[in-house]
Amino acid sequence: MAEKPIMLVAFGGNALIQSGQKGTAEEQFENLKLTMRQIAKLSKKYKIVITHGNGPQVGNLLLQQESCDAVPKMPLEIIGAMTQGQIGYMIESSLDTAFMELGENDQQHFVTLITYVVVDENDPGFQNPTKPIGPFYTEAEAEGLSYTLTKTDKGLRRVVASPKPLAIVEHREIKKLIEMDFIVICCGGGGIPVIRKNRKFRGVEAVIDKDLASSVLAQEIKADIFVIASDVEGAAINWGSADQKMLRKVPLTEMENYVQQGQFPAGSMGPKVDAVMQFTAITGNRGVICQLSDIEKAIAGEAGTEIIK
Repeated sequence: MAEKPIMLVAFGGNALIQSGQKGTAEEQFENLKLTMRQIAKLSKKYKIVITHGNGPQVGNLLLQQESCDAVPKMPLEIIGAMTQGQIGYMIESSLDTAFMELGENDQQHFVTLITYVVVDENDPGFQNPTKPIGPFYTEAEAEGLSYTLTKTDKGLRRVVASPKPLAIVEHREIKKLIEMDFIVICCGGGGIPVIRKNRKFRGVEAVIDKDLASSVLAQEIKADIFVIASDVEGAAINWGSADQKMLRKVPLTEMENYVQQGQFPAGSMGPKVDAVMQFTAITGNRGVICQLSDIEKAIAGEAGTEIIK
């Protein structure tokens, strides 16, 4: 029997909490149903690694911390670890349900792995924190806070560094689990950012872009296909204009020209395009950007944006 190819699927925090929702456990489980059913079906043909965002969940935990002084406040890297466990459990539970509905509940194993991601302590991102996290504050509420804050339309908000991911610490363990045919859930929220000092790791107050970390992992485990699934159909040029055009199958060199033209904003599609381009440039393998509801179609070449070398 031929070896199944490896597929890494990265989806954002919106896969669990959608716009306008409160983020209850019931809502998050309901939102996961369609995505996990697709993953369950695709596991017949692929060895699968799942990575995910955690922005809304981290924001909720930070808000809970700010609302209570009865217990010690946890640093950001520990909150990141908490959400990796929380979301990993929700994904595993939803996968269980999906496999049982398909009548194959005892055929597939899956595991959630708390994941470190190495960053450089001299990364320029630490000198210029730009990643907004947590609740909004009034001027009065912000007095006495030790955080770096930035002004927004809704008030002051904490910002932290977003350094470049260099390596996934547990990539060997992930590779071994893939070889054992586990579906592996890892790199939640871009992973827990750590700095390596000799043989020790130290967590830092930062948030790593989930798509860029997923791209690094996809390269390290030699994935055959890398999929970024979110709430958008794919990558488009001339966004919001009468000349808007959705991109389907695009050579890497053509995509590089679009990037130079500034077609993909840094705060939205930019990191997704960068992540897929890095993966395809280094591995030569397929990279896809699609909607959460279209994962199966996109892999079949019937939806989304595919970048090829």
